Amino acid sequence: MEKGTVKKKKQVLLYYCVEMEDVARKIASESDSIILHSINWRSFADGFPNLFINNAHDIRGQHVAFLASFSSPAVIFEQLSVIFALPRLFVASFTLVLPFFPTGTFERMEEEGDVATAFTMARLISNIPISRGGPTSLVIYDIHALQERFYFGDNVLPLFETGIPLLKQRLQQLPESEKIVIAFPDDGAWKRFHNQLVDYPTVICTKVREGDKRIVRLKEGNPDGCHVVIVDDLVQSGGTLIECQKVLAAHGASKVSAYVTHGIFPKRSWERFLHKNDDKAFTYFWTTDSCPHTVKAVANQAPFEVISLAGSIADGLQI
Repeated sequence: MEKGTVKKKKQVLLYYCVEMEDVARKIASESDSIILHSINWRSFADGFPNLFINNAHDIRGQHVAFLASFSSPAVIFEQLSVIFALPRLFVASFTLVLPFFPTGTFERMEEEGDVATAFTMARLISNIPISRGGPTSLVIYDIHALQERFYFGDNVLPLFETGIPLLKQRLQQLPESEKIVIAFPDDGAWKRFHNQLVDYPTVICTKVREGDKRIVRLKEGNPDGCHVVIVDDLVQSGGTLIECQKVLAAHGASKVSAYVTHGIFPKRSWERFLHKNDDKAFTYFWTTDSCPHTVKAVANQAPFEVISLAGSIADGLQI
């Protein structure tokens, strides 16, 4: 390629699951080179999937991607059926975008009999058929345990992305007068993210056991007079974030906000963070659209703001 010439973007045909339709449309709006294609998601009378890939003949020799959401065991089988079928349609290459790897918190066997479902999921994905272009490219955001990158076999090439650059863009939009400090709720979050946030002062919290309770304490750093943003990869019930907020406020933080890439919030636990009456413990709560059910639930409800992964995914599809 001659010096100064711009590399032409490859055309990608993007299929998607029902839950991810809104995200898929945002991805397509980011680039003229991404074209949406649909699947008929139907079921037989017994509840098992009756699926049809539209335009199957037209995708031969094309770069194809699938945007997945394994939000519950009920939807995984039908999506895996499509994911296993697409590479076999003589496509030039196949990319699976799975923003949230849902079994990521179940990666250890602490006693005999524990089942590490993260390893099971990785084995399933690793058996995706090889396309004409070679192994499947697998795009995942902020996987929970870093060692899980080694769970995948040679049939897939995992690309581990992060939502932190999107958070940094949002922080740069805050008033310049605010002194931002990044807080990590535990050492695990610090190890995962601190190298990406070196431009900010940091605070590290830690959990200590007192009897039957686990108490959050300030380990190092000074939040006094600052807008402190707690950063982690995911949130479930939100208990740890709430305890961190209390500790940071007690040590003089002027504001406390939170960012998580994956807002899971089972059993509507996001309601704990809503601005009610005078209870505005969190100024902002940022999350991405990796968990589509949460996006719909928290839309336009303070303190929540959803930062879309669409632009980042569109870039990833060009790799």
